[in-house]
Amino acid sequence: MLDKATLEGQIIETVEAVKRTNPMAASVTNFVTIDFVANAQLAVGGSAAMVFLPDEGEGVAQAGGAMYLNMGTLIPVHQKTMPATALALHQAGKPWVVDPVGLGIGSLRTQILREIMPLKPTVIRCNASEAIALASLLELDFAGEAGGVRGVDSTDSVDAAAGAAVALAQYTGGAVAVSGEVDLATDGETIVRSFGGSPFMPYITGTGCALGGVAAVYAACAPTPLAAAVAAANVFDLAGTRAGATSQAPASFKVAFLDQLYLAGAEDIAHNPMELSQA
Repeated sequence: MLDKATLEGQIIETVEAVKRTNPMAASVTNFVTIDFVANAQLAVGGSAAMVFLPDEGEGVAQAGGAMYLNMGTLIPVHQKTMPATALALHQAGKPWVVDPVGLGIGSLRTQILREIMPLKPTVIRCNASEAIALASLLELDFAGEAGGVRGVDSTDSVDAAAGAAVALAQYTGGAVAVSGEVDLATDGETIVRSFGGSPFMPYITGTGCALGGVAAVYAACAPTPLAAAVAAANVFDLAGTRAGATSQAPASFKVAFLDQLYLAGAEDIAHNPMELSQA
């Protein structure tokens, strides 16, 4: 099991490297949240690019530092773009983050995920129901049963998804980040719970998608997948706490949240309240 001091050091190293090098983490992401994802990536120090076509995905996979694949609003071309991009990333040895948004709604997500998951994403970013559904799709052994999804929302608790998250991380050899009232991240050996955020976060669309985009930015520089996943969770929890303290409603919170992502320093992100336990 990883010790807390080591993880904090890895997070500081990751955040400082991102701010210093401005890595590109391109996205094939959903239309509802493109703007928010890109702005969050820019705020933490990364560079954003949104692509849609297979040859674009393959090209950026070769040129960028990392990529983010989000299943939120699929269109027919994504049936080719997602697998082609994931394969290019795998062949280039580049880190990538996948977000199985809405898994269980329709058959295309299932088809795409069946094709790309054997290529082993660096980080899986999801809610609790999606973690359970994805582990079930891959026929992994874990404790817990899915309550299901409601649109893109979870009907399961983060703690209920802990077993699925551990199984997924062990399957990929990377990390899994499960968002909720308390965020959970694991590499299959260590479980990290990150605390903070704001009650306003569920009232603005795209916080989960933006978290995945930021995880990709950090994955471009992180020494381990877990460091990338926890750095992303910590900066969101920290920024949410700070923005919530000065906001009275969701719209002002969204603006303040982006400001706080930009202002968050490496030490503060690393020392956001978190607990580590054995998986």
